[in-house]
Amino acid sequence: MRYMSSNYRLLSVIFFVYFMAWSFSFSFFPIWLSQEVGLNSAKVGVIFSINSIMALLVMPCYGILQDKLGLQKTLLYFIAFFIMLIGPFVSYVYAPLLQTQFYLAAIFGGAVFSCAFLAGVGTLESYIDKQSRSTNFEFGKARMWGSLGWAMASYFAGLSFNLSPSLNYWLSSIAAVCLMGLLAFVKVAKNQPEIAPSRTFSPVQQLKAFFKIAGLWRLSVFVIGVSCIYAVFDQQFAIYYTSFFDTREQGREFFGYLTSAQVILEAAILYLAVKWVNYMGVKNSLLLSGVLMAIRIYCSGIVNDSISISVLKLLHAIELPLMLIALFKYINMHFEARYSAMIYIIGFQFTTQLMASMLAVAVGVVYDHLGFALAYQYLGLIICVFIVLSFFTLKADAIKTNHEQSI
Repeated sequence: MRYMSSNYRLLSVIFFVYFMAWSFSFSFFPIWLSQEVGLNSAKVGVIFSINSIMALLVMPCYGILQDKLGLQKTLLYFIAFFIMLIGPFVSYVYAPLLQTQFYLAAIFGGAVFSCAFLAGVGTLESYIDKQSRSTNFEFGKARMWGSLGWAMASYFAGLSFNLSPSLNYWLSSIAAVCLMGLLAFVKVAKNQPEIAPSRTFSPVQQLKAFFKIAGLWRLSVFVIGVSCIYAVFDQQFAIYYTSFFDTREQGREFFGYLTSAQVILEAAILYLAVKWVNYMGVKNSLLLSGVLMAIRIYCSGIVNDSISISVLKLLHAIELPLMLIALFKYINMHFEARYSAMIYIIGFQFTTQLMASMLAVAVGVVYDHLGFALAYQYLGLIICVFIVLSFFTLKADAIKTNHEQSI
């Protein structure tokens, strides 16, 4: 019990620090690109698209390696190292190159951001999910601290951004130093057969086995039509939000405060989400999270005042915990444990980034031509269609046995 408690506390703090670093770097990333670098919505879309493409290249490697490594921490140290590079990279390489060599900068940036955050977050979440099953604590209660870390960083990110646009990226690097130290104290169980490292390792065979997993397509319909559309919506939402205020500085400051409040609420709901998902069922919880996303996206294109758009932003605090907890439970319920990291990182994170890379530029062009409001209404309606499809394709809840699942 003491071992479990020690790891739970350490992993909760790791979640806190990691998400704090991610928030400092990405809470105001679209605003930084638009208002400081001077890119239009189409070019911002190109940045997000290339980020997603680079993440696509990293995610399969992360997923395969993490399932190979089991509970070893090697890959987490690698991720923390890239986060340490964020401050100097953005200040001395990324920002200057965006002005002179846009596409080269986008590729370099996509590689660094993917290794640190865009692919790294799924790896960290999958690792801690494995730890939670190994040492018997609820993943959602540990993940809650990640939301609190994001909230704390976003509360100050607007103020620090107004002081110096590059300051937030240096704060990410400082957080990564703390992350390195924390990882050293995490204990690794050696007696858990289903999550121990594999003795044989062939990436090609692993990928072939992954794509043959029965029932993976059922989950992909939900991921493509709901999670991916939401990811595209969220990419440039900060730019749209600041347009409801008299000045950019005021919009940035209030966006930081709002995001902090939203993520604090999200953390509280993460703590309760396990009970809600158990009560409603895994499939119903996934569908409900999609309905909430559709409502928030569609209504964001209708409201025309800062209070209403802020209230809609807070809905994220309900939809994300429901989806995240239900998703892990769906994976653990319907798939073999040895593929859990690959299914989450490739089946969910990879697919989300794949579709985001395909849609980001097109949606950015739509923003420039039709405006954010009308584009959001279309995106909300598209999600509604996929929620209906997911109702028929997602597999019903079942009690998992020790035998191999067939879906």
